[in-house]
Amino acid sequence: MTATTGENRAGTGAPSEQVLLVEDRDAVRVLTLNRPHKRNALNTALTRALDDALTAADRDPDVRAVVLTGNGRGFCAGADLSEFSALTPDNPEAVLERADLTARLQTRMQRMGVPVVAAVRGAAVGGGAGLAIGADMTVAGTDLKFGYPELRHSIVPALVMTGLQRQLGRKLAFEMISTGRLLTAAEAAEQGLVNRVVEPDEVVPAAMEIARQWAAVEPRAIRAAKDLFYRVADLPTEAAMRAGQDVNALMRGFRR
Repeated sequence: MTATTGENRAGTGAPSEQVLLVEDRDAVRVLTLNRPHKRNALNTALTRALDDALTAADRDPDVRAVVLTGNGRGFCAGADLSEFSALTPDNPEAVLERADLTARLQTRMQRMGVPVVAAVRGAAVGGGAGLAIGADMTVAGTDLKFGYPELRHSIVPALVMTGLQRQLGRKLAFEMISTGRLLTAAEAAEQGLVNRVVEPDEVVPAAMEIARQWAAVEPRAIRAAKDLFYRVADLPTEAAMRAGQDVNALMRGFRR
């Protein structure tokens, strides 16, 4: 199955831009950000489409893994700054709605039961960097440019800062948000931000290899493992061990 998700011209019902491509490859769903002329910048339409598509993938019993990638030479350039002129204190409802949507998207993948691998080449900055490290695993091309240059545009990387803080040491994280320093693929791998580095044209095949390994696992087991993995990260040791004991008992019913 191949599908597209996009926004419509006002009053016509015709798609003016198919912002997200959706394709099923057996039990793996591939989601492709599709605004290459904007370096896949996250406007409201793409942000909403991706959030909805991730939710749909998690609810589909035929989907056992997700690959997230971007069309063109870059993964995602972050927020689409052209929309910011309408997101001002004079329009507080729009500001809050967009902030809520962005916050949901930045945490969506780790709240899913289905595992997600990001296939990232070229620029992954701002919100795009947040998506790259928000996935459960990340494959990066050797051309990766990863970072948070928002302050150069007088914007605070507020909604992506939590993910960065939890993935990276504080000194380097602060350097990145305060100076706009971009990491190379080798530096990102050294810091544990990506799992594999491959040639740019190989990011999707490498991600598909990981996704197919996930798809071969009993789906209830991988959902339980993923849920426990993220839950114990925020729990004290005693509570984390109790959560592990609960899943240990539950998993006895997973064996085929």
